Amino acid sequence: MRKPFLSHLGHSVLLALSLLLLAGCNKTSDETGSETVEAPSEEPTLELLTSENVVAKLEEFGKNNPDSLAVIGTRHGEIKVRLYKETPLHRANFVRLAKAGFYDQGEFYRVVKGFAIQGGDSDDRTMKQGAYKIPQEFNPKYIHKRGALAMARYGDDRNPEKESSSHNFYIVTGEPVDKEQLLAFEQKHGIDYTPEQEKIYLSVGGEPGLDTEYTVFGEVVEGMDVVEKIEQEPVDASEWPRQVVKHTIKVVNE
Repeated sequence: MRKPFLSHLGHSVLLALSLLLLAGCNKTSDETGSETVEAPSEEPTLELLTSENVVAKLEEFGKNNPDSLAVIGTRHGEIKVRLYKETPLHRANFVRLAKAGFYDQGEFYRVVKGFAIQGGDSDDRTMKQGAYKIPQEFNPKYIHKRGALAMARYGDDRNPEKESSSHNFYIVTGEPVDKEQLLAFEQKHGIDYTPEQEKIYLSVGGEPGLDTEYTVFGEVVEGMDVVEKIEQEPVDASEWPRQVVKHTIKVVNE
């Protein structure tokens, strides 16, 4: 079973310290140490990465696979995301898992209205990816605006370097914040938002409390209406959708 996440605290100053975006901890989690069901021999397999080889392997894969667009398919429709080349390890990892079919065994398994939808994992997955995390790639150009694509991670107590999960991702659905809230986040995280970034947070929305805490590596370019439909899914007390929202992820040409 997946372990529960810490509670979501809305737009409080403590948001980034206690939020959903810990890596999904089901039986395929990259730190539980438990084993998954063995995949059938005909199923595609991935080379299992480790903390020792992850950077070299992703750098090599990224050079040979410069793709930067992917489509997330769900029963509500498709979401097209653009992956940032300035976060090369995260881009390469997402493309690698998508091309291998790993994400086709996943689902959106946590939904917090007005905050984010989180996916990438599933209790039914058979494909393994290895026990590794991705070094953080914070970039001041990329903020947690509404529609941002970012990678989940374990909390600071067990992950002080803020390394990302190997596979759990989320899409931000945050609402507009006010000027006072934004200034508080700037002071807390030592950020100086550009006028354009400030305008986005004040008018469009997002989750500034997550900036410098989680790596943003892409954004939704089409299908935010689909994200909103997933956001409206009825959930249980643990914020799991009552009806499974499976997803597939395909890399597409520019």
